[in-house]
Amino acid sequence: MFPAASLLTTLLLALSIAASPVEVRNSPVTLPIARRLNTSGGTINLLQHDQSRAATLKNFKGDSTLSRRTGSITVTNDAVSYIADVGVGSPATTYYLIVDTGSSNTWVGADTKYVKTSTSVDTNEPVAVDYGSGSFSGTEYTDTVTLGSGLTITAQSIGVAATSTGFTGVDGILGIGPLILTEGTLTDEPDTTIPTVTDNLYSQGIISEIVVGVSFEPTTTESDANGELNFGGVDATRYTGTLAYTPLTTTEPASYYWGINESITYGTTTILAETAGIVDTGTTLILLASSTYLECSE
Repeated sequence: MFPAASLLTTLLLALSIAASPVEVRNSPVTLPIARRLNTSGGTINLLQHDQSRAATLKNFKGDSTLSRRTGSITVTNDAVSYIADVGVGSPATTYYLIVDTGSSNTWVGADTKYVKTSTSVDTNEPVAVDYGSGSFSGTEYTDTVTLGSGLTITAQSIGVAATSTGFTGVDGILGIGPLILTEGTLTDEPDTTIPTVTDNLYSQGIISEIVVGVSFEPTTTESDANGELNFGGVDATRYTGTLAYTPLTTTEPASYYWGINESITYGTTTILAETAGIVDTGTTLILLASSTYLECSE
């Protein structure tokens, strides 16, 4: 098993599709996120997990098409994932979902099975997603989703898993990536996109800006609710100074995700003056192309 402290980093991410981002410093939609080290399947091979996921992200093909109140929720870091408690239905059943900026479908049923209530609507649409490090397939429903203290989204698309792999100890995914990543996930309607949780928070007037903030911190315990997910703004108590925004990249395939241009240096040596990368909460390690690694190791 890897030492817990070596697997963690600190991230404050604010994503906005606005041309001139407006900094919303006090987000009313806050969801705690927690770190959970899942060793139920034996020794963790983080490198293999992340390489498999990166290969799937890289192979994505799609079209390049992709401000009200704000709010946040608490998140748990799973060493390879960050876990949030999300309510689905009315009355709500709580599901432990991986917070994922690298995918956009929200689904449940990997561990705790989906509980139908009066707000559950079966669309009869088959849905499936392959993450490289796991997958799920099942049926799409729409339902009420509760984030944090009573914050509800109505008629949110939810995948209900009939089968899933690679998701031991969690119930599914809270997908907060770009809308385009949902294209092709409805089996019978491959050209249709599915509004994400973030999209519906905005369209239903719950948040004033399409902004997502993610904060988590280093920890030495196997389960620690030391992070936070904010919708519509950021938590000003989680950072000092002023946030710096960077444009989303236009370089494919990173442009289909929350991709940014960056440079890579090793000491005083510039390895890559500019390259496109993906900001992905579903990947624990920082991954470089093999050619880049070989160049800096020679």
